[in-house]
Formats: sequence, structure tokens, C-alpha cells
Amino acid sequence: MRIVVIGSGYVGLVSATCFAEMGHHVVCVDRDAERIARLRDGEVPIHEPGLEPLLLRNHQQGRLHFAQTLRPVLTNIDLCFIAVGTPSAPDGSADTSQVLAVAEELGRWLPQRCVVVNKSTAPVGTAERIERTIARGLTQREAGFTVPVVSNPEFLREGCAVEDFMRPDRVIIGCADDQARQTMEALYAPFLRKQPRLMVMGRREAEMSKYAANAMLATRISFMNEMASLCEQLGVDIEKVRLGVGSDSRIGYDFLYAGCGYGGSCFPKDVRALIHTAQRHGLPSHILQAVEERNTIQKAGLFVKLQQQLGALDGRTIAVWGLAFKPGTDDVREAPALQLIASLLEAGAVVQAHDPVATASVLRCVPAHWLTSGQLVLHAQDPYAVLDDADALVIPTEWKPFRQPDWQRVRGLLRQPVVIDGRNLYDPAQMQALGFHYSSFGRPSVTAGDMQRQAA
Repeated sequence: MRIVVIGSGYVGLVSATCFAEMGHHVVCVDRDAERIARLRDGEVPIHEPGLEPLLLRNHQQGRLHFAQTLRPVLTNIDLCFIAVGTPSAPDGSADTSQVLAVAEELGRWLPQRCVVVNKSTAPVGTAERIERTIARGLTQREAGFTVPVVSNPEFLREGCAVEDFMRPDRVIIGCADDQARQTMEALYAPFLRKQPRLMVMGRREAEMSKYAANAMLATRISFMNEMASLCEQLGVDIEKVRLGVGSDSRIGYDFLYAGCGYGGSCFPKDVRALIHTAQRHGLPSHILQAVEERNTIQKAGLFVKLQQQLGALDGRTIAVWGLAFKPGTDDVREAPALQLIASLLEAGAVVQAHDPVATASVLRCVPAHWLTSGQLVLHAQDPYAVLDDADALVIPTEWKPFRQPDWQRVRGLLRQPVVIDGRNLYDPAQMQALGFHYSSFGRPSVTAGDMQRQAA
């Protein structure tokens, strides 16, 4: 098939590359000239494991192309995917202006019938709005054909997106046109040979499925974080509770980890968008509002725990391991680490931070004066470089290299042996035995010895 994918972010770029891998002719379109130039040169602008070799191979073999202008690539296509951003508006709703702007362009320029597929996460009814917008443009120029619009929500985990696309646990197609449904079934057939988990439903049901799934996962995280807060007060180890709860086959272990809260491009904005939708229809959203509130409290927990350990933070130097909202990605949107850094800098602290892949993303999004003032120092290569003369080490992101560090070296570099673990990576008893003052989430804090620096 001939496919156009509009948008070259996580969803668009992964989708375009994986469709090309299955033998389709794919053009990925983005208005960002610099981004398209980088892609044409073989430079992948996002960190996503497995994506770069796949993209390079399909680009070199002529199945995957990149374009900045939409109109010239719309001729004789079978499918057109919309994969542009739907960020949170100030009121918490999903901003669908980019999606509808694409729909207007399609209504203006599509030269023939094709199936338009919305992959952007958008409120219930958006596919219908896209279809009406395209139809209005077609009518104005008396095109003589109609364009069906399908909702095909993405369920890609950043850091595992290629694997999730190539071996999906389900594909949801929201459709009101039989011919479009058949086209979508044929498109996804190669991805579902081993597990034919394709679900066809109404477009509104498909759109709601995406929001409900993310809201459920966010709820599990916030629920465990609430339990963790109670466990700290009761002297209970939340990790043991997690094992006890997760062993119930009705519940399972996924998304039951306590820690410093969730971030990223999906959970925060999708929970807020669902709350806004409920409010717009005059319905209470008690559970979702509690999920959002719990996560706000949780993301502030790293700063609170530092204050509990060190007192006033003015003039302190704090080392941070991990800036991305999760391991396996360079995405720092709504990352707990960035909230922590903002709070520390406001309190007068100096921050020395390391992340294996996300430092460039931080440089693009933080205020310039954080860096020029010397209050924020970033190290992309060496995690131990940020420890020198720091008063504490904080771990907001559970990258694998942080799982078993050289604790003797860490202890020797830190001015004070304080570790705040935002992801419950380490055993409290072991940390105490190693001579650290250690604090995590949902487990009793431990102290060891005095607060003076010891030689390595």
C-alpha cells in the first residue's frame, strides 16, 4: 500500500518506519524543515531503542521517505495517518487544533478517495469532527468523492515502541465504513499473524478505549503511591505489599511500583483531558481527580525527602541521576526530575545532573538562566562526575546503569552520605550497612553514622 503519515514524533515516526518494514511505500510528513533534513540524512531525532537501524534500512531501500510539504505526496495513496500532537490546553482539555488543521488541509488537497486514520490521542468525537472537516473541504471544491475516517489509537510505550508496534497485544480499529475496515484489516494482518487480536468497534469507543486504558494505568500507579505513603507511617515495606498484591491473578504486577510519580507525554495530559471531558458533561470525576492530585503530591516527594534529610537547601549541591521521565527514552515531558530541579534551584541549591540520553532534551526545554548561572550543571557521559562534593544523590529515573553502582566510589565522592531513591531500587538494610542515610518511597528510612564525609 501507499501510505502517508503526518507527524514525525514518537507515534508518527515509529508507525511510518514499521509500516515500511512490512513492505509498504511510506512518506512521513512534518512541517519542521530541520527535523525532515535530519531524517533524510539518516539522523533519528528521538531516542527509541531499535528505531534507528530499522529507519535507516527502509530509507536506504526506498520504502521510507520524508517530506516537508503535504500536497505533493497525496496522489494515489491508500491511507493517510494523522499522528500530530494533542497537548494539554490551559484548562486541561486536549488541544486538537493540529489535528483539525491537518483535516482542513486534506479537505483542500486530497485528489482522490483514501482512508484517513487518526492515531493522535484525541477526545471522543474527534474522528467525526475530522470527517466533517474533510467533507466540508471536498464539498467546497466539488471533489465528487468522500473520505472515510478511522480511529486507530496507539498503545506504544516509549522505550519499547518498536516492539509494541511490531508485536502488538491488540489493535483497535474504530470504523463506520466497511471498505475502510477491510483496508485496515489488510494493513495490520502481518503484525497479527501469531496473535490475531484485532478489535473492530465504533469510532467513539476506540477513542474512549485509549483514554480509559491510560487512566487505568495512571490510577494503579497513584493507588500504589497512596499505599506507599501509608506504609511509611506504619513502618511497612511497600515492596513486600506489592508482591502480595500483585500475586493475585486478578490484579497482576504491572504498574504497581511505588515511587516519585508518573510523567511523560501521555498519562498526565490524558488524565487531565478525561477530567475535562467529564466536567464538560456535568459529571464528577472523583477517582481521576484523586489520581491527578496524588501524582502531584508524589512528584514533590523527592524535594520533601531532601529537606527532611538536609534541612535548608540553600547553598547545597545536589546530584541527580536520571532526567527522562522513564528509562529507555530521552523524553523529559513532565518528568519528576525536572520538577525536582526547579524546586531545588528556587531554594538556592546547585544541581549536578546526569542522564544517559536525555541531557540534550533538557537543554532544549529548561530556562537558559538555569545553565548560564551555573546553578544547573549537566553531565551526559559520566554519572560519577555529578557526585563530587554533593550533599546528596537523588535518583528519579531507574536507568539500568544505576541499579548496581560502585557504592564505595559514591560514598567517597559525596560530601554527605545521603541517597534519595525515587524508584525503590535499593535494599534499605544494605544501604544502611554501606554507610548511607537512605530514603525511598513506602519503606522506612535508614540512617548510618554521622553526616560527615569519609574518605573513599
